[in-house]
Order: sequence, then C-alpha cells, then structure tokens
Amino acid sequence: MTTRSHRKLIHEGKYVAEVDVKLIETGSSWSPYLSLDDAYKIDDVRDALRRGDLKAASRHARIFALTPVAV
Repeated sequence: MTTRSHRKLIHEGKYVAEVDVKLIETGSSWSPYLSLDDAYKIDDVRDALRRGDLKAASRHARIFALTPVAV
C-alpha cells in the first residue's frame, strides 16, 4: 500500500476550494481511493462553501473566487 499527495478541486457557487488529500493505492480494482478522514474533510469544505462560511472552509483548503470574464 502506498500513498501519494493530490489536490482535489471543489466547486460550489462562485468559489473553488483546493483541498490537499492523500490517495491510497493498493493495486486492487478500487484503487486509488481516499481515506475516511480526507473524504470527511472534502465534505466539510463543500458544506462550508454552500453556507458561505469561507472562514470554516479555509481551515482545510485554499479558497478562490471565480470571476466571469465574458458573457
């Protein structure tokens, strides 16, 4: 079993969060997958962005605001 670092992008509304997670590789057909803690971290960030709570989301991720450039 090996792990590697990965950045997941979570898009909610006008924000994008960049969450650092570890992917677990086991060589099985389910590989690679997230640990339970990383999955909960992604869920927490997504819920915080939906509520508009950027302070809570920024505890686990880097937050970016999306700006439209053309309509």
